[in-house]
Amino acid sequence: MNEVNGPTAGRPESEKVRSMFSQIAGRYDLANNVLSGGVHHLWRQDLVDWSGAKPGDKILDCATGTGDLALEFKSVVGPKGEVTGTDFCAEMLIPAPAKAKNRGLEVSFSQADVMNLPFEDSSFDIASISFGIRNVSDPAKGISELARVVKPGGHVMVLEFGQPKHDLIAKAYNLYSEKVLPTIGGLLTGQKSAYEYLQNSSAQFPCREDFVALMRSTGRFQTIEYRAVTFGIAYIYKARVL
Repeated sequence: MNEVNGPTAGRPESEKVRSMFSQIAGRYDLANNVLSGGVHHLWRQDLVDWSGAKPGDKILDCATGTGDLALEFKSVVGPKGEVTGTDFCAEMLIPAPAKAKNRGLEVSFSQADVMNLPFEDSSFDIASISFGIRNVSDPAKGISELARVVKPGGHVMVLEFGQPKHDLIAKAYNLYSEKVLPTIGGLLTGQKSAYEYLQNSSAQFPCREDFVALMRSTGRFQTIEYRAVTFGIAYIYKARVL
């Protein structure tokens, strides 16, 4: 899968977020596909393309959920590459192995918290997180952990919702996300409050230069770039590790 006054202001406790995701896990993929019209798959493909992942690379995808981004990476790194997907909510991981098997892809999935990853320093070529960093109680710590487990010169990739710059697009998107998204998400999953939280967290989470500043504050990166997708509804960040 958020601040107004600071990086952790107003954030629910981790266990509350974990419980929320466990309740929507069974219908999470359906809700994502309906609410985004399937475009979230294109965003993940863009992230993998921009990451520079190549055959044989070793990849870590955190907050992997049902495994979509991990599977995109595996389709690129091939049989000689390794992909590990982790999530702090065990229920979210349940569909992931079957999805991998259906696509003939071998991916390792396990439960882990991005703020305390159970991997050695410099273990991966690329580490990623999509639509998850805004749900972390300390995003800077999570980003720092992602960088820690990546080899020097490797990349940390982040895909996260943002706020469109263009006024007309912003107004239309805000109307959709505030009124339509929670209603449809609630109908599909029975958990309207979860989608109200997801909308609010997206609206308040820093994007563009503000998120770059958060990443830079970790002192872990040589360079940080970003690009907008779908008119700035979401952003992809690419950071080269020191």
